[in-house]
Amino acid sequence: MNNQQENPQAPPPNYLVWSILTTILCCLPFGIISIIYAAQVNSKWVAGDFAGAQNSSRNAKIWAWVSFGVGIAGIITWIILAAVGVAVGGFLEAFDF
Repeated sequence: MNNQQENPQAPPPNYLVWSILTTILCCLPFGIISIIYAAQVNSKWVAGDFAGAQNSSRNAKIWAWVSFGVGIAGIITWIILAAVGVAVGGFLEAFDF
């Protein structure tokens, strides 16, 4: 009996595309972790490790979200720092040193 007959469900999502996008667009280190887990999903499923495939899928999703969150936080921080820099520059210009 093969593994597909023992568990006829479809494999869990691997989130590979999302992992790659968050790696490129958001946060490289956490995105790489997400890609590693995403790459494990299908091979574990084919090997019959259904619980491991589910776990890798869940971890890929979590790390993709972490990468996205860190990327958004970085963008927001950059915007705030740029706004503060502009404000301070305007303030210092008013004193005409």
